[in-house]
Amino acid sequence: METRKSYVVRSLVLAGVIAIAGCATTGGAPSKNEDPSVIATRAVERWNLLIASKAEKAYDFLTPGYRATKPRDDYAREMNGRAMRWTNVAYISQECEADTCKVKLSVGYKINLGGPTGNVAASGPVTETWIRSGGKWYALPDALQPTKLQSHTEP
Repeated sequence: METRKSYVVRSLVLAGVIAIAGCATTGGAPSKNEDPSVIATRAVERWNLLIASKAEKAYDFLTPGYRATKPRDDYAREMNGRAMRWTNVAYISQECEADTCKVKLSVGYKINLGGPTGNVAASGPVTETWIRSGGKWYALPDALQPTKLQSHTEP
C-alpha cells in the first residue's frame, strides 16, 4: 500500500513532467508537415535498445522530467537486470491528441521458469504514452501516467 507521502511525491513528479512538457512543446498533434512515423520510429528504436540490453541508451528516449528524477545508471541497472528478456518489438498503431500520443506495440519476451519448463516465450501488447517536449517525442514511463497515479487510494 502506498503511503500518502509517496503518493504526493509521485503526483508532484507527474505535475513537473507535464509542466516541463507544456512549457517546451510546439503545440498540436503531429502536424501535416511532421511525419507520424517519427513517433513510431522512436518507440521501436527505444525498445530495440532495451532488447539489446542497452538501457543506458534507451534512457535518452525518456521524458526530460523523468530523467531529472532518475539517474541513468539506476535506470539501466533496473531495466537490464530483469529476469524477463525482451526478444522483439512490432509497431501496431498510435492515437494522438495535441502533444500526447498513445503508441501501441507488440513486444515479444522470454522468461526462464526453470525445471523441465525452461524458457517460455510469448508476446503481448504494450501501450505507451509519448509526449512532445522541445519539438521532440519522449516516452513517459508507465508509473508516471495519470491513470496509474489516480488508481492509488489515500489512507
